[in-house]
Amino acid sequence: MRIDQQPAYVLHARPYRETSLLLECLSRDHGRLGVVARGVRSERGRLLRSQLEPFQPLALDLSMRGELATLRSTDVLAGSSRLRGDAAMAGLYLNELVVRLTERQDPCPALFDAYAATLVRLGDGEPLAWTLRRFERDLLDALGYALQLEFEADSGELVVAEGLYRYDVEQGPLRMPGGSMRTIRGADLLGLARDRAPDTAGLAALRGMMREVIRFHLGGGELRAWRVLSMALASRNRQP
Repeated sequence: MRIDQQPAYVLHARPYRETSLLLECLSRDHGRLGVVARGVRSERGRLLRSQLEPFQPLALDLSMRGELATLRSTDVLAGSSRLRGDAAMAGLYLNELVVRLTERQDPCPALFDAYAATLVRLGDGEPLAWTLRRFERDLLDALGYALQLEFEADSGELVVAEGLYRYDVEQGPLRMPGGSMRTIRGADLLGLARDRAPDTAGLAALRGMMREVIRFHLGGGELRAWRVLSMALASRNRQP
């Protein structure tokens, strides 16, 4: 099957045979695809390889056979997000998250749109913590794992902004008494549901909650990006 001018982003690349790369790409209409880019590690393939960078919007021409596609040609589209520093690290986190939580050839246009919008936000310098929480929320929603954030799991009542909760991945928010450990404010749950950024404390609580949710959907696994980000933060804190 031929696929022409398919909007896509490269999520990950690794050497394949002597002169090729095996790419993981997020496409708009075909979901995540494994793509063989033949010859791009050779001298003659340098130009094509330079186009296959993360965060660049591409239009791919592919030949699809079985589990893997073969790259025939690529065009770089307008709107490339030049991510540097923390924004680039955040972008790599997005890529690992998509690779780990999606199946190949499972179309999900909503995920593609959320990913593209998040790269724009990162490129525009929007606050990283809130940008990542929004993407995690939208990714889970697109994959059919939508978070239940506005109603208490046990009572069915609307989450109370002033209340304290524990988020159970399989049930939703559970009201907790004051003084309980690892709680999250109702206002922060409602903020995530209604796309309103919480304060610094709320963002920290949402980060912990989302890690537990993602870990659950990974079957208890960890993301390499979590370790990398933690090491980078620890290194900064050690600097005079």
